Amino acid sequence: MNDAVELADMIAQLRAELSRAMSAGEDSDLRFRAERVELELTVGVERTNEPGVKVRFWVFDASASAKRSSTVTQRLSLTLQPVLADAPERAALISGDELLGEY
Repeated sequence: MNDAVELADMIAQLRAELSRAMSAGEDSDLRFRAERVELELTVGVERTNEPGVKVRFWVFDASASAKRSSTVTQRLSLTLQPVLADAPERAALISGDELLGEY
């Protein structure tokens, strides 16, 4: 599956990109509250019959999935709510710390 990435790896990369965006925007006057991250993905499910049966979800580029005749693909929608590890009750701000009077 050269044109696919595992779902867990894709989510880890999304987490890294959101963290990078937060750091890069620390001194910005414009901020974005990350209330939800909505993803719509084309996934293939692979099940191995080896000892310790394993199911893996592969994320495909939409154009690549149309070319795959040997893999059954499904559409998957995820809604993620980003939170900070040290303050999970507060919404994550993509561009840095909260300003006085901002909510």
